[in-house]
Amino acid sequence: MDRLRAAVIGLGFVGKAHLEGLRRLGIPVAGILGSSPESSTEAARATGLDRGYSSLEELAADRAVDVVHICTPNYLHFRQANRLLHSGKHVLCEKPLAMNSKESLDLVLAAQKQKKVGGVAYNLRYYPLCQQARAMVASGAIGEPRLVHGSFLQDWLLYPADWNWRLEPDLGGELRAVSDIGTHWLDLTTWITGQKVTELCADLATVVPVRRRPRGRVETFQQRSDVEFDEVKITTDDCASILLRFEKGMRGVMTVSQVSAGRKARLWFEVDGSEGSLAFNSESPNVLWVGHRKQANEELPKDPALMSPEARGYAAYPGGHAEGYPDTFVQLFKDFYGYVGAGDFSAAPRFPSFETGHEEMLLCDAIAASGRERRWVVVKYK
Repeated sequence: MDRLRAAVIGLGFVGKAHLEGLRRLGIPVAGILGSSPESSTEAARATGLDRGYSSLEELAADRAVDVVHICTPNYLHFRQANRLLHSGKHVLCEKPLAMNSKESLDLVLAAQKQKKVGGVAYNLRYYPLCQQARAMVASGAIGEPRLVHGSFLQDWLLYPADWNWRLEPDLGGELRAVSDIGTHWLDLTTWITGQKVTELCADLATVVPVRRRPRGRVETFQQRSDVEFDEVKITTDDCASILLRFEKGMRGVMTVSQVSAGRKARLWFEVDGSEGSLAFNSESPNVLWVGHRKQANEELPKDPALMSPEARGYAAYPGGHAEGYPDTFVQLFKDFYGYVGAGDFSAAPRFPSFETGHEEMLLCDAIAASGRERRWVVVKYK
């Protein structure tokens, strides 16, 4: 990692999280690219970076940069990632990887052709106790997984006056709650259980059919009452419930919502096996619930001394010292940059790759089709 240098495109909420994670690992950040030369210069000044790039082409031409983090709206991901791969950069892209599965497949193929590494920021895998849950399932600690269920709930789009670019299909894609947070839940639970979704049945709902789009710029997760607005018809999903069938016979159900009052970012899952159960709640990320039939249930604290060997390396601090959302980026980047630095790209990556991002887009294709046609749909991975 010492020889690798990074750059970041976009410095909104998640871009700042990427920058902080890079700095905590001591990875040099050469500069940042914003939405205009002026915003790039201002962002570089505000964050203490040496360089604000004037354009994607200028960044692509900078031979001092090895890895670029893409933290921009969804519709820009494909163009930016494709250009950077062809300029010889490795790419770590925010989710979803692209606007559709054709674009995501093209990026998988481009990374392979250019012999570059592509990663997708499904960082929620990197809560230490999510790593522990995966290790416990793999070891047979809960027997054969039979059922996985849970939700990812938010409330930041509860009111008609709430607005964000993700509401516009041209900028965010056909799906919204599903692609924005549902893919996090799907990635996490398929990774923990080691099982892919084979069939699904989706119920999608737009419960706020008309929203007020401000005529000025409003940052994500921020509200303003002093701006003029236009009323806009909404077609993307505010919430969804999806029945799932998995390749080894496991069943599942996921609910996602961006209109659940009081829930800021609550990801919860439970895996029920033939011998026990595991449950995790991101609002209390330092406790893993372990369910039993013949003995008292347990709560496993985030403590490296108590965790499985496969998982304890993802807990950066001793027991009693809480870890949370920002730490997940650090652990993801550690895996990603370690892999790039090792140079053996034929090895299986531990981090979510472009292939992972493509499979999530194929799941989104199936979910969108199921929602439109109101039926079970087979997920086609090839």
